[in-house]
Amino acid sequence: MTIFKKAMGLVLKICCSVLLLFVLFRQIDAKSVLSIIKNTNKPLLLFSFLLCSSVYILCFLRWKMLLAVSGIRPAISRLISPFAGGVFFNLFLPTTIGGDFVRSADLAIHTKRANEVVATVILDRLSGYIGMVLVALLALIFGSKLIEDRMIFLSIAGLTAGLVLIMLVFFNSFVYSIFRKLFYSPDAGKIRAAIEDIHREIYNLRDHKKVALKNLFLSILVQAITPVTTYIIALSLGVDMNISYFFIILPIISAISMLPISLGGLGIRDAATIFFFAKVGVGQDLAFAMSLIGFLFIVIYAGIGGLIYVFTLRHRRV
Repeated sequence: MTIFKKAMGLVLKICCSVLLLFVLFRQIDAKSVLSIIKNTNKPLLLFSFLLCSSVYILCFLRWKMLLAVSGIRPAISRLISPFAGGVFFNLFLPTTIGGDFVRSADLAIHTKRANEVVATVILDRLSGYIGMVLVALLALIFGSKLIEDRMIFLSIAGLTAGLVLIMLVFFNSFVYSIFRKLFYSPDAGKIRAAIEDIHREIYNLRDHKKVALKNLFLSILVQAITPVTTYIIALSLGVDMNISYFFIILPIISAISMLPISLGGLGIRDAATIFFFAKVGVGQDLAFAMSLIGFLFIVIYAGIGGLIYVFTLRHRRV
């Protein structure tokens, strides 16, 4: 039954992506999009692709830092494998959560410290979310005169409110106790105990302030590189506009893409890109082409991650 549910979940996400793309293709000129992509500035596109690789490297270093704080120090070669697997499975499982489950399970089997590993993965994602919100807020402060649409302001306000709530649940004992009661179930048993153990591990890591600052710096750097990468893609397509727009809009699109309703964010990311960039004057065809190229980068790096994961399978078993 579990396998059937997972298969159905994958089928539904594929259907959702296909449906969204079908609707989008009815609204845009497919020939125009293909022509735009065909006539891209290839050197700029290559530079953008190579710059994108730095995001994965920094994310790997960020996770490695959190593991070290928890006393987990596997060899880099052993750590690359679950991280690469996570990157690959993000395409097929529910957003980043599915990929995180793969890397957590893989490393937990090796270290026999499941709670600590899961805690570092959750903190890793939380750190990324904090960096994303900070970049969006800073960009909005300095570029507020460029934005006239209330939807963008409301979206960033929603991201900020979500971050505040998550931080309170993780790091405030009183709020966590309320949250725990709201979702209490007498049948939870071992699952509830595991969640409490993981929460305890996350709560204890709050005392490592130096590591937290370094981790936050890496997260801000990652969230700053992502808009720059998309900006260079836009330049390769002939879109010449203030880079501040990308720092403000990309975090919103990234958050929307995390919704577990499509395959690797395909479809929903494109729709969000068209919707928000239309508010700052970018045509639908250009925005769609920009989004598709970004997704192609994700697919290529996911494919590389999948190859690493497969070819290290024997090593992991040993």
